[in-house]
Amino acid sequence: MGEQVRVAVIPGDGIGTEVMEPTLGILEAVGRRHGIDFAWQHHDWSCEHYTRTGRMMPEDGLEQLAEADQILLGAVGYPGVPDHVSLWGLLIPIRRAFRQYINLRPVRLLPGIECPLRLKEGTEIDFLVVRENNEGEYSEVGGRMYRGTPDEFAVQESVFTRRGVERAARYALDLAASRRGGLASATKSNGIIHTMPFWDEVVHETAKDYPGVEVRDYHIDALSAQFVLDPGRFDVVVASNLFGDILTDLGAAIIGSIGIAPSGNLNPEGEHPSMFEPVHGSAPDIAGQGIANPLGQIWAASMMLDHMGHPQAAAELVSAMEATLTGGVRTPDLGGTASTTEVADAVLQQVTKES
Repeated sequence: MGEQVRVAVIPGDGIGTEVMEPTLGILEAVGRRHGIDFAWQHHDWSCEHYTRTGRMMPEDGLEQLAEADQILLGAVGYPGVPDHVSLWGLLIPIRRAFRQYINLRPVRLLPGIECPLRLKEGTEIDFLVVRENNEGEYSEVGGRMYRGTPDEFAVQESVFTRRGVERAARYALDLAASRRGGLASATKSNGIIHTMPFWDEVVHETAKDYPGVEVRDYHIDALSAQFVLDPGRFDVVVASNLFGDILTDLGAAIIGSIGIAPSGNLNPEGEHPSMFEPVHGSAPDIAGQGIANPLGQIWAASMMLDHMGHPQAAAELVSAMEATLTGGVRTPDLGGTASTTEVADAVLQQVTKES
C-alpha cells in the first residue's frame, strides 16, 4: 500500500473546471510512480454555487475541508458576482481558518518560453516571492458611514502584528539561506508612516539570526520597476499581503503568461491543510473554448507534492512541463495553437515515460 493522501478538490468557475480534471489525471500518474494514493474529495463550491445558494460554500464547508490533507483549488470568479464576495466567502476564510499564513509563488522563466522583456545576455529569472497571507492590508477592520450622501466616507485599516511579520520574514529568510543568500523586502516606509517602518524593523530584527543572508529594503514602486528592468537580481522577495499580491501578478507577466503561474497557501507546520492554486482567474472570456493554459494548475500540483514531502515527484512534474514547452506544445497565451487537452496530454506523456 502506498501513502494515502486526501485532497479536497475545488475546481471553481470558468477555466478552473477545465484545467482541474487533466491535472488530477497527471497527479494520479505521478502518484503511481511514487507510491502516492490520492483520494479526491470533490466540492462544487464556486460563484455559480453562490448564485444558487447565496453562499460560496456550505456552513460546514471549513469542517469538510479540515478532513483533507491538502486542498487543490482551480479558479473562482463569475459575471455578476462581485470579486469581494468570492474572495471573502471562500478563499480568505480558508486561508485564515487553516493558518495558511504564507503565500509562496515562484517566478521562474521556463525553457521554451520567450520572456516579454529585453533581458541582458545570460540573465536567468528564478526567484521566489513570499507573501504574508493572513493580515496586513487585507483586514476586516473598517467600514462606511453616511452611505449615499455627500458626506459618505470609507475607512479601511491595515493590521500588522509582530508575530505575523516575523513568521513571514523567517520563512523567507530560511528559503534565502537555502538558495543564493539574498532577500529583498518590499516596503513603503517613506510614505506609510506606521506599518511599514514596523515591517522593516521586524524583518531586520529577524534577519540577525541569518548572518549569511543579505537583506535589502526596496520601496514597492522601485521594486516593481526592478522586476521589469533587472529581474535576474532577485533570489527571494518578502512582502505584505497587498504588496505581495501585486508583485506576483507582475512576476507572472515577466515569465511569459499569468496562465502558467502557480501559488501555494501554506500552513508550514502542517497542522492544517495547505491550499494550492494557479494565479490566473476564471477567465470567463475564454471559458468553454478549450484553450485555457493548464500549466498553472499543474505547477500548483507540483508545489503540493513538494509540500507533502515528495520533491522528486514535484521535480518530475516541472520537468514534464519544460519538455512539453520546449517541444513546442503551447496554448495561445504562449503563442501556440494547442488546446488545453493537448498540452495536458503532452505533460502526461512526459510523466509516464521511463525515468
